[in-house]
Amino acid sequence: MKRESPTYNILMYSHDTYGLGHIRRTMAIASHILRENINILILTGSPIVGRFSFPEQIDFIRIPGMIKKTNDEYLPLSIRSNPRHVMNIRRDIITATAKAFRPNLFIVDKEPVGLKKEALPTLRWLKRYMPGTRVVLGLRDIMDDAVTVREDWKKRGIYEVLNQLYSEIWVYGNQTFYDPIQEYAIPDNISEKILFTGYIPRKVPDKKAVQSFRKEQGLAKDEKLVVVTTGGGGDGFPVIDTYLNMLESATASLPFKSVLIAGPFMADREIKEVIERARRLGVRTCKFYGRMEKMFAAADLVVSMGGYNTFCEIVSQGTPTLIIPREFPRKEQLIRAQVLYNHNLADYIPWNTVSPKILLERILAILDHPEPYRDAISRFELTGYKIMRWRLETFLNQEPQKINYV
Repeated sequence: MKRESPTYNILMYSHDTYGLGHIRRTMAIASHILRENINILILTGSPIVGRFSFPEQIDFIRIPGMIKKTNDEYLPLSIRSNPRHVMNIRRDIITATAKAFRPNLFIVDKEPVGLKKEALPTLRWLKRYMPGTRVVLGLRDIMDDAVTVREDWKKRGIYEVLNQLYSEIWVYGNQTFYDPIQEYAIPDNISEKILFTGYIPRKVPDKKAVQSFRKEQGLAKDEKLVVVTTGGGGDGFPVIDTYLNMLESATASLPFKSVLIAGPFMADREIKEVIERARRLGVRTCKFYGRMEKMFAAADLVVSMGGYNTFCEIVSQGTPTLIIPREFPRKEQLIRAQVLYNHNLADYIPWNTVSPKILLERILAILDHPEPYRDAISRFELTGYKIMRWRLETFLNQEPQKINYV
């Protein structure tokens, strides 16, 4: 019987306990490294993964969702069962999938051992039974403050895992902006595996789609639009609440229109309040919007919390952003906001100082003088896909013996 075309199998793991960033980043990477005769299978705990469309040769397996209560406590999102039992189910699905799919490349997002070490058995199995499989850890530019990451990685044995079980580490950021090798005290035997890809670009809609969106919003040609997004929305209510307070306390007509994206994980009582208050103000609000790139491209300013994924989506459109970063349970967003501010790529307001008055002042200032931000953004190179495709091409050329036949 004639053999079919050889395929190169890529397995991607994204634990997705909360928010949209991990699954959106994973899907974006998958779509842009896809090529003929490559199969990509995504393991994810995201409860909304089914809302996205997937191109041919990319599919997903949904593992039971977990939700984070504290840094150490996770509870089942939907299944009414003992958390440990649900974690065992997740671990077994991940391991069984790897054994059946037999990946040539395994890309792990953010968590080196997975949620509660659920990916560790798979990493060990691949090391023992498929040593030719490339195992890559993908890290966002900033994880948390240096002291916290160093203590956490030392406590959980992450340095040893990175040394023993990973082929490469892709950092989705610029070393000159923030250097995790120095900040997280990564030793030489691990740092030599690190490749800085640069930030990950997102799809840029054409002008016709952007104009169509602005028309849908009832915007005049020169009328300004401010979009407010809190990512997944689970901890975003204070930002939108402050923004609504700003609109409600305005004593005169403001020179811009607003669109609010609350996020699919905002609590029901909070989203209900947001929708009711926004309706009274004549402000469009939605819980989830699948084409954020179109909305960001149509905006004159985006108010966000500065998550990695959100920033990549905004900066890809060349749109200025004002960040209100959270500082708990991680300082990741605050550190990123400071880094971006230092390079004129964004403005930010510290969480404990934001008020309706300060928020309005910053919004008006950016809308009046967006040029410094737009100039800096225009010079900012988003090289993530280019570097990742180069690495994949290297793997394909070096490993003809690792191709699986289906």
